[in-house]
Amino acid sequence: MSPSERSVGAKLSVMMFLEFFVWGSWYVTVGNYMQAHDMGDSIYWAYTVGPLAAIVSPFFLGMVADRYFSTEKVLGVMHLLGAAAMFLVPSTEGSGLLIALLLIHMLCYMPTLGLTNTLAFHNIQNQERQFPIIRVFGTLGWIAANIVVSKWLHADREAVQFYVTGGAGLALGLYSFALPHTPPPARGRTIRVGEILGLDALKRLSSPSFLVFLVCSFLICIPLAAYYNYAPLFAGAVGFDDPAYNLSFGQMAEVLFMLIMPLCFRRLGVKWMLSIGMAAWVVRYGLFSAAATDGVMWMVMTGILLHGICYDFFFVTGQIYTDQQASPEIRGQAQGLLVLVTQGLGLLIGAQVAGWLYNRLVSGEGEALRQSYRVFWLVPCIMAGVVLVVFALAFRDRTVRNRSES
Repeated sequence: MSPSERSVGAKLSVMMFLEFFVWGSWYVTVGNYMQAHDMGDSIYWAYTVGPLAAIVSPFFLGMVADRYFSTEKVLGVMHLLGAAAMFLVPSTEGSGLLIALLLIHMLCYMPTLGLTNTLAFHNIQNQERQFPIIRVFGTLGWIAANIVVSKWLHADREAVQFYVTGGAGLALGLYSFALPHTPPPARGRTIRVGEILGLDALKRLSSPSFLVFLVCSFLICIPLAAYYNYAPLFAGAVGFDDPAYNLSFGQMAEVLFMLIMPLCFRRLGVKWMLSIGMAAWVVRYGLFSAAATDGVMWMVMTGILLHGICYDFFFVTGQIYTDQQASPEIRGQAQGLLVLVTQGLGLLIGAQVAGWLYNRLVSGEGEALRQSYRVFWLVPCIMAGVVLVVFALAFRDRTVRNRSES
């Protein structure tokens, strides 16, 4: 690469690092904070605002950001607004206003996930070679945020986590205005709701296998939400001193499995990759359930380390499969549809279901608390297992079969 290309790559890497540092600074620890401040019954609402924002963000991106304003300016303004909301969180009393501010923050934040990808793809020459290197800095940013908040500041239950989030958002908001100019990618195009929601792509991707994949992806995200909502509380209950720091080892494993994914993909194909990813969630929840009563640390940590397989083999493989099935003109719509179904609708329903289960099953202290966690984790374990069986029986990976036949 030329010096100018390396300079742009460095700027984009810093952008990705800060982007996920913002999210990681509060997302893992907010449940512990709420429990410590007598808001434990409302934790699931803190994890509902993200999926709600994921459902709304395609409209913002499709109707406003992609058509009227340069990407770096929208990115900067959204992060500044999101940072302002986070700075106000520590002054709240009660869960209602806290949830409202988290919702404002996520409504500002969720569109930036698409904006950073758009900005990166527009300003690099070789997407397949350069983007994974840039994107891995996002995972490193998430890990760094967990280390700063949990290991260095010991702030899993303290309001300082929101100041860290706001400070990082302020830094990224100002930094965004120094990023390469990226004009709106859809300027002058007619606004179509079907295109924004990915419904046009769904009509053209209506093969039985893709529909099985889409439905199972939606269903598996319902039990998946239990991990994002309550794993930090569970880690604290079984004896981990800095829960978010210990959970960050899952992201470290994610980096490792991301590196070996191309080899696994060539050898296993889409169906086995997705099946292994789903099976890893079943095993993770099984380990959590088995470890709950005796507080077996190695079983809990193994479940955390499975995050590399859980996330990469399921979510990333699903993105690759969707890209393979879509024609070039609908790839963006297809990816937006997948995000809407999984991280939007699936995790939205999952957060509500997980909250309902937690508030009814988990209670007490000491042995009684650990016993209730055993039952709690068994429920998403069974749910994920059922979806895995349905997917394995119904899905046909015709892309891999045709390729091998040729």
